[in-house]
Amino acid sequence: MVTPSPTSPVSPAARGGRRDNDQNLRAPVKKSRCPRLRRKEPLQPLNPCPLPGDSGVCDLFESPSSGSDGADSPGSSVARGCSPLTGLAQPLTPLDLQTFRDYGQSCYAFRKAQESHFHPRESLARQPQVTAESRCKLLSWLIPVHRQFGLSFESLCLTVNTLDRFLTTTPVAADCFQLLGVTSLLIACKQVEVHPPRVKQLLALCCGAFSRQQLCNLECIVLHKLHFSLGAPTISFFLEHFTHTRLEAGQAEVSEALEAQVLARAVAELSLADYAFTSYTPSLLAICCLALADRMLRLPRPVDLHLGEHPEEALQDCLGKLQMLVAINSTSLTHMLPLQICEKCSLSPSLQ
Repeated sequence: MVTPSPTSPVSPAARGGRRDNDQNLRAPVKKSRCPRLRRKEPLQPLNPCPLPGDSGVCDLFESPSSGSDGADSPGSSVARGCSPLTGLAQPLTPLDLQTFRDYGQSCYAFRKAQESHFHPRESLARQPQVTAESRCKLLSWLIPVHRQFGLSFESLCLTVNTLDRFLTTTPVAADCFQLLGVTSLLIACKQVEVHPPRVKQLLALCCGAFSRQQLCNLECIVLHKLHFSLGAPTISFFLEHFTHTRLEAGQAEVSEALEAQVLARAVAELSLADYAFTSYTPSLLAICCLALADRMLRLPRPVDLHLGEHPEEALQDCLGKLQMLVAINSTSLTHMLPLQICEKCSLSPSLQ
């Protein structure tokens, strides 16, 4: 007859061996090959303390076409949490210049021919509830949003193009206008960004005013109204092309051309929020922003205005409006630029 033996104290070494055996008997756990990278800090809305019923949209830029008196906006980029442009443009490599020599002119001719097809004209003509002021208010909110996500200038240009083209096709209610803005941003980011923002992040910026289903439904509507034709020529493309052209012709040093491109991009951001500039094509706006940037930086050899083959009257008209826009938004512009460019540029350039 077998009887159980009395229990005896177990030594630490025996306990350690038993623990090792238990671990060896456990089922293997499959580890993820691509661990998910999460943000260290949660993405907060740009307006941290919205009013009751406020969806987070705030004023940022002043528009000369909206009846402003020429004073700086009280809601400057610093007060509204607008982050400045980080650093200068990336230095051009020999491969970039060689690629431009091989394909630059053919790409420019192709994109230039597409301008008239993708350029929206009088986008607010069929909008009884959306005005130029509300458009300026929305875009002056979207510009810091795109910068907060670290998105490219190309994404911002495509966002504005998608927004304006949809407005030419469909009347939009005032309470859905912000939803259209974030939907346009999402569509643009899916085209050019490696990591586009998530839907829940965009909805969080709207302070929960819209649902995920509403955004997805509007995305489908926008795509169908635009017939999935989304690859519009942008100011960003033409700015880069004209910068490469002047460098290839030896009309500017590399550092000067890159600084002018950064400043021209900031001026172009201001113009995107102003409805008065929707009448100008992207190539015209790009060459005028670059020419104004050259004069603000006092470069000895400014860019040739006739690179875009535009009439002299249209060039001078666009330059005059851009100069007024810079004068009105001088405070916002300085906070959008790196310090080394702010110290060099003049906010009252001469057009002569």
